[in-house]
Amino acid sequence: MNLGIDLGSRKAKFALVQEGHVIRLADHDTVPFYKRYGRLEGEELVLDLAASGLFSTEELEGATVVVTGYGRNTLSLRGARVVSEIRAHVAGALAQTGLDDFTLLDMGGQDTKVALVRGGKLADFVMNDKCAASSGRYLENMAAILEVSLDELSSHWRDPVPLDATCGIFGESELIGQILRGYPMERLCAGVNQTLVKRVLPMLRRFPSETVVLTGGVAHNRALVRLLEDATGRALVVPEHPQHNGAIGCAVIRDQGPGTRDR
Repeated sequence: MNLGIDLGSRKAKFALVQEGHVIRLADHDTVPFYKRYGRLEGEELVLDLAASGLFSTEELEGATVVVTGYGRNTLSLRGARVVSEIRAHVAGALAQTGLDDFTLLDMGGQDTKVALVRGGKLADFVMNDKCAASSGRYLENMAAILEVSLDELSSHWRDPVPLDATCGIFGESELIGQILRGYPMERLCAGVNQTLVKRVLPMLRRFPSETVVLTGGVAHNRALVRLLEDATGRALVVPEHPQHNGAIGCAVIRDQGPGTRDR
């Protein structure tokens, strides 16, 4: 039994996998999870997974634990093997899609990663973790300004209102200005989604492939999927569990050999 843990900026995700099959997925808001079930002992993070109730004692006993975390900094979780984010997400995409050649676009809560996979191996990658303007946090902020749910925001892609600011903070001001100009909510939502597409296209162009695999919580945004397909002209594949992709990757990484090595 393998337990994969992806300690993201917004959500802590967990995947229990046995012989390549996902047994259970779970998640928890990251900060409350740390407050309730985590502590630091020296330089090590200690998580009381049994107390969290996410998994039974029987499931946790004897499980091999592999963990990754948000950002470039390596975290040390007691009793776990640590792997890099990019390695975990590539391994998850390989396991979930069965593809060997693709461009991975992972859009998380605070950053965006694009990786080129060839022959089942990581060939190259680029990350944007300096600004949250191309991430789920940006969508959350914009949805709050528009006073709509993320589900409502994700249902609009037609006739987007132009939004050109490259910074999330300036983007909020620009959106407010467009609201005052009287544009309908549907077009404003589409404009927000289109802006996210424009921000990730330069990264995607660095690694052209016939297929793009989209992972991360943002993959649940239906409008973004539609707009990305239109903008790239490529086939877009969303795995069954896009938000848990990194956790699944951690859980299966031992079975994939050295192909998804750290960079």
